Amino acid sequence: MTLTGKNVVILGAGRSGRAAAALAVREGATVHVHDAAAEIKDMPAGLDLHPSAGEATGRDTRCDLLVVSPGIDTYGPLVAAYSAGAGEVIGETEFASRYYKGRIIGITGTNGKTTTTELVDRILNAGGHLAAPCGNYGPPLSEVVLRDPVPTAVALELSSFQLETICGFRPDVAVWLNFAPDHMDRYPTVEAYFEAKLRIFENQRPSDTAVVRAGEKVPPLRTKVITFSTEDPSADWFSDGRRITRCGETVLDLETSTRMRGLHNAENAMAAIAACEAIGVPIGAAATALDGYAPPLHRCELVRTLDGVEYLNDSKATNLHALESALRSQTRPVVLIAGGKEKGLDYAPVVPLLAKHAVAAVTFGQIAGPLAAVFSGAVPSEQVSTLAEAVETARRLAPRGATVLLSPGTSSFDQFSGYEQRGDVFREIVLNLR
Repeated sequence: MTLTGKNVVILGAGRSGRAAAALAVREGATVHVHDAAAEIKDMPAGLDLHPSAGEATGRDTRCDLLVVSPGIDTYGPLVAAYSAGAGEVIGETEFASRYYKGRIIGITGTNGKTTTTELVDRILNAGGHLAAPCGNYGPPLSEVVLRDPVPTAVALELSSFQLETICGFRPDVAVWLNFAPDHMDRYPTVEAYFEAKLRIFENQRPSDTAVVRAGEKVPPLRTKVITFSTEDPSADWFSDGRRITRCGETVLDLETSTRMRGLHNAENAMAAIAACEAIGVPIGAAATALDGYAPPLHRCELVRTLDGVEYLNDSKATNLHALESALRSQTRPVVLIAGGKEKGLDYAPVVPLLAKHAVAAVTFGQIAGPLAAVFSGAVPSEQVSTLAEAVETARRLAPRGATVLLSPGTSSFDQFSGYEQRGDVFREIVLNLR
């Protein structure tokens, strides 16, 4: 795709916009950057900048190509105004992919994308590729394309926003982790969000591969499909949360080889290993890549094992759905630590999961009393004031072989500056236990 002599408008001056602008300049275009901000900073030299841009600016703009940044609502009036005078409208991911010649593993899903992207990147590099994580996680793909040398493979995290604006984008491997309602402030219906996600498969050919969680309601695909599951042993890849097997043969022991815990992390690992194998990376490279790997901080992060009890930091669980996911993913008996700011949420839906996965609960913070009242319908529950008290109480209640899980289920602002500080404090308290 030659851009010599073409007028290209980049809509949005964030990191994706800057990278797309630099790539368009390299390809010979005359580049115009438009943004609603009063000032546009840190752009490459030689660009035509249009700050304070709005719908009126868009209606007066003509271009051969409009590249829309993922943070801008594709279906909103701003993009509509600019699209009227554009020869073609695409997103940054689509734009960059036209100039990338390496292998692409695209990863989408409502939950687990970032961890899976990190794992794919590690396995690719261990398997001999010069690889990079990018997209919705890390740098935009346009930045990666501009590198010297250019990576031979990318682990490309794809949000629904990025998939909305693809045209010919085609990943060698498309990974579908899971689907749950989200981003309802952007999409009119759950179905619209689902359709945006499904576009990851849209341009795949029979020679490509789709790695899909078994049981997901994706339509029939024209490509080779590889399944993974923590529920269906007949899937191509299966895990009980500890061992990962492929067609019945053990590939990896998560508990002895990694710091990953929980069924959700087992799913992420299976998807990553299967995706990399699909482009020729030996399975053995996964064991090397995942040796000692720990998931991102505050996301079911294994802090330590003490007296046969594992301590997991899931401080990022600031809502009910995240708490439910953390509980559902555990394979050991759980002593749950939950609590924080009162947000007026109904925690009754957690009760059946507590009854199934937990042996006790400890609540703390502003919501400690109401939470203990709800949880006591399922398991013995104790109410304390501080996180330090909660850890000491959970330690007393946890039998050998159990997991003490900090998964608060609400925000931290009653006692902390954010979930990060809450998780850091939890980690420090646990590491100081004797």
